[in-house]
Amino acid sequence: MISEHQADVAVIGGGTAGMVAYRQARKHAERAVLIEGQQFGTTCARVGCMPSKLLIAAADAAHHARHAEQFGIVVHEVGIDGKAVLERVRRERDRFVGGVLKSVERIPASDRLEGMARFEDAHTLRVGDGHWVRADRVVIATGSRTHVPDFLKAAGKRLVTSDDVFEWADLPESVAVFGPGVIGLELGQALARLGVRVRMFGVGGAIGPIRDEEIRQIALETFNEEFPLDPDATVESINETEGGVEITFVEDGTERTECFDYLLAATGRRPNVDSLGLEHTGLALDDHGMPLFDPWTMQCGDSHIFIAGDANNHLPLLHEAADEGGIAGTNAGRWPKVRVGHRRTPLAVVFSDPQIATAGLTIQEVDERCRGCYEVGSVDFSDQGRSRVMGQNRGLLRVYGEHGSGRFMGAEMFGPAAEHIGHLLAWSAQQGMKVADMLDMPFYHPVIEEGLRTALRDLNHKLRLGPEMTDRCMECGPGS
Repeated sequence: MISEHQADVAVIGGGTAGMVAYRQARKHAERAVLIEGQQFGTTCARVGCMPSKLLIAAADAAHHARHAEQFGIVVHEVGIDGKAVLERVRRERDRFVGGVLKSVERIPASDRLEGMARFEDAHTLRVGDGHWVRADRVVIATGSRTHVPDFLKAAGKRLVTSDDVFEWADLPESVAVFGPGVIGLELGQALARLGVRVRMFGVGGAIGPIRDEEIRQIALETFNEEFPLDPDATVESINETEGGVEITFVEDGTERTECFDYLLAATGRRPNVDSLGLEHTGLALDDHGMPLFDPWTMQCGDSHIFIAGDANNHLPLLHEAADEGGIAGTNAGRWPKVRVGHRRTPLAVVFSDPQIATAGLTIQEVDERCRGCYEVGSVDFSDQGRSRVMGQNRGLLRVYGEHGSGRFMGAEMFGPAAEHIGHLLAWSAQQGMKVADMLDMPFYHPVIEEGLRTALRDLNHKLRLGPEMTDRCMECGPGS
């Protein structure tokens, strides 16, 4: 039986961005529907942020036990019960998913549709085999899926993605990880600390989101102390074998072959827009079939269609997805009164050990914005007081400030408590604070944040302010 629905706003996708968009649209529109093609429950809760942090927590517990001897604590043997580790990951993961599903259940059943949505025209959606939705406005919030390059498919049945890891019944003996991005670093290091033999391969030299070369170098050295990581690897061949996957690669000029139980493709995610029938909407699409949109309003061109969250591949982070969903839902609900939404200062964290954090502008963006009129302050955590007390004295923080104005612009960090220091730095950047004003804030003793103060002092000492600016800085101007 075919059912027809009329809506002011149709939201495609029941993840983080979609649920926020639906709620915001309902504040301004009488009739909104939320369409989910597979299963409700966000990427973060099911296969992303939360299960990965559960695995990391277990890995950190094992790591701390192994290194307790530095404090005079003798642990004779650290045993890893892989089945128990993964059972806890799934048990707690399911609790998080359950919380999301409870919030979905609070949405009226008449406003929820299940089935894959496809545009028949700019205002008409076919949902599964049984529903047609006629919508005045549409929000695309279809999320993303794991992306596997074709050359990795030679691993056959031994090829897994991050979605698969959390469904393992037990930990394997060995894993080859392809992709030292956020997902690869977090899962690869966690598996290594849980006793899995790990080797990591990359392309192009990147390490996570790091853009500062000095930080990238110390991160590369540190990770290689735990497991082999080649961020620009030469891989000659990948072959599925009876017992696993065989990988031939070049190391230090010598060809080597190693066998692993699995090949984990941590090679990014792809927006779920290719099956939406966007060609029927009249929207302008790029060479990859992605709609062109305004990141401040989430509007596609000047149309009644908006796109938010991982579906637009702009800033695939949960807090950004929530913000974008709010902007898209509000503008769809208020259509045609479209307004610029509030976008926060960029903040990203990798939950490796040491952690990685980026806040504000990257060093390349600072250089472009300030036209070379900037300075860098830094602190090496190897001799930082609290870090040494905790035995976590490894890492580097670099902070960027603008000559003339003395304004703090951004930072990158690889070191202890980066998830917390990154927040302080992002807040400071969003407030437009000057480095001198940041130094006027309270710093307790002894805390890791004293390392931040050291870096800010170094930066403040180097900055040229006001009348002391060079001619070049005078050309840039304080607010450029």
